[in-house]
Order: sequence, then structure tokens, then C-alpha cells
Amino acid sequence: MAHKRALNRTLKDLRNDSRCFGGAMILLSGDFRQTLPIIPRSTAADEINACLKSSNLWRYVKKLQLTTNMRVALLNDTSAKDFSEQLLTIGNGQVPVDESSELISFPNNFCNFVSSKDELINNVFPDIISNYKNNE
Repeated sequence: MAHKRALNRTLKDLRNDSRCFGGAMILLSGDFRQTLPIIPRSTAADEINACLKSSNLWRYVKKLQLTTNMRVALLNDTSAKDFSEQLLTIGNGQVPVDESSELISFPNNFCNFVSSKDELINNVFPDIISNYKNNE
């Protein structure tokens, strides 16, 4: 993600228009919790302050939210649904924080641990070996 001033300034320059975003209608997508700008030798506070959500331009952004995780819906996988909901709970700051350690606790079913690369590949891509052999 670009610095909050970069997008506005770039569009104004490219379009030779002094209006917000150079008068352009733009579409931004993504999870803004995961798209902080990269600023060399910065602190976390610097990065948060530089993101578009911290800009005075954010008030001009019309925000729409997707409500259905299509990967989960299409696969009809209950474990994927649980994991998706757990990620949203964490991302929305709804998981209690332990006051002494300032850490959150993950549910027991949050992830699976494996002991080898082959086991990881088999868990992530369960049909990869049989599909590979069938295509030979």
C-alpha cells in the first residue's frame, strides 16, 4: 500500500487536476489491516499514521464490505469457515488480551502442526500426489 499522500498527489499530477484524487473515481480493495505502507526505519506508529485510513481523504471514501467468504462457501468446508471466522475475530480486535502478557490466546483448533515438509504438502494439497501420478 502506498503512503497516504502518494496516491492523492500522484493522481492530481497525472490528471493535472487539483481536486481530491485528481477528480478520479478509484476502486481500492483489500483488507486494510494487512496493507500498511512500507517505510524504511519506521515504527509501527509511523506506518499506521501513513496509511490511507489515517488520511483526511478517508472521509471521501465510500466503504463497501464483502459479507460472504466465497472460498468457504464454494468448498462447503466447515473447518475453513471456522478458521475464516477466527481470523475476522482477531482482525476486528474481539479476542480478549491477557493483561499481564498483553498476548491473545488462539483457540485449540486454530491451526494444525506438522512435523515434516511432506506432511505439510499433504495437508495443504491432499490430492497433489495422486493428481501428479495420474497426469504422467
